[in-house]
Amino acid sequence: MTYIETLGAKAKAASHAAASAPSKMKNDALKAIADSLVKNTDLIIKQNQIDLENARNNGMSVSMQDRLMLDEKRIEGIAAGVLKLVEAEDLIGAVDYGVVRPNGLRICKTRVPLGVIGIIFESRPNVTVDAATLCLKAGNTVILKGGKEAINSNKCLADIMRNAVASAGLPEDVIQLVEDTSRESTTELMKLNKYLDVLIPRGGAGLINAVVNQATVPVIETGTGNCHVYVDESADIEMAADIVNNGKTQRPSVCNAVESLLVHKNIAQKALPAIKKKLDEHNVEIRGCKRTTEILGDCVIPATEEDYATEFLDYIISVKVVDSVDEAIEHIGKYSTGHSETIVTKSLENAEKFQREVDSAAVYVNASTRFTDGGEFGFGAEIGISTQKLHARGPMGLRELTTVKYLINGNGQIR
Repeated sequence: MTYIETLGAKAKAASHAAASAPSKMKNDALKAIADSLVKNTDLIIKQNQIDLENARNNGMSVSMQDRLMLDEKRIEGIAAGVLKLVEAEDLIGAVDYGVVRPNGLRICKTRVPLGVIGIIFESRPNVTVDAATLCLKAGNTVILKGGKEAINSNKCLADIMRNAVASAGLPEDVIQLVEDTSRESTTELMKLNKYLDVLIPRGGAGLINAVVNQATVPVIETGTGNCHVYVDESADIEMAADIVNNGKTQRPSVCNAVESLLVHKNIAQKALPAIKKKLDEHNVEIRGCKRTTEILGDCVIPATEEDYATEFLDYIISVKVVDSVDEAIEHIGKYSTGHSETIVTKSLENAEKFQREVDSAAVYVNASTRFTDGGEFGFGAEIGISTQKLHARGPMGLRELTTVKYLINGNGQIR
């Protein structure tokens, strides 16, 4: 049995205990995890510093280093997120639907765990905790496969969580980390059908495409966010500038950050300079169309087709001046990854048209795309943002980590 198969077998063996654990035991395990994270802050930061030093030596961008970095404040935030899960409703055993059929059969549609979940992700060690604790609360076991750039942080976090769940009476193997960072181990995990019930990739386009194209295990596609802001001709320019600036610069390395800006031609002359003024505070590089250059000047780099299709995850934004809301919707339909888009407008007609015709998981009016997040939606922590349409779409919270079972009770009925 290979290393990956061994992890799979252990996860499968622990899955019954996870699925049948009472709410109190799962909540006790979550409390123990939160407490242990805070108590071991210095150790976590020490291991994270090793990863950060390696990242700097390997030329990792500043924005990607930000994804990797853990400090006392972030660790406290991660622990607080775990405690919010304690307060969340335990969905396991909940009845979604019930009916008594004419023949007397009582049918109940109930919530049960997905089972063994594999999660492949990059850079962000907070995902290690978010993913593990969400899976635990939903009664699943999890095999985590993080990137090599965060291996020291992830090993430390996984060890802390495994010890914590064991102290609460659950098998430590409800949470496992793949410590082999090779590509071969990732490929093997993608084909671990004997043990995995579902695989969730969380990261950039390259990772997600690789998993979708190579996995034989069922996949929930998440993450890639080529998100757009469309500034309509009736928009409040100050509001538009704030929304674009927040979406692009608050945290450019995340999937709900804005990557592309569309501006109606009738407002572009006033809106683009106001937006640029905000973006200049963060030295955002603008890649725009010919009309963008005519308005903003030589500071604009001519945009290519590839630019409009790119999730930059950096202080770069693509810009296009459009003739109508229809052209904006058409552009989004061509280049969007189906994550999050927003329109800034005073027109109720255009707002409703935009929300009706744009086919993405989250479609906003007069608000930043940065709100596409499980916590902001009131779900608590999330496993990722699903950009597909089967089973889950948008922020994936606890409900999306469960499936259904039908319980049928009779008194001798035959067909």
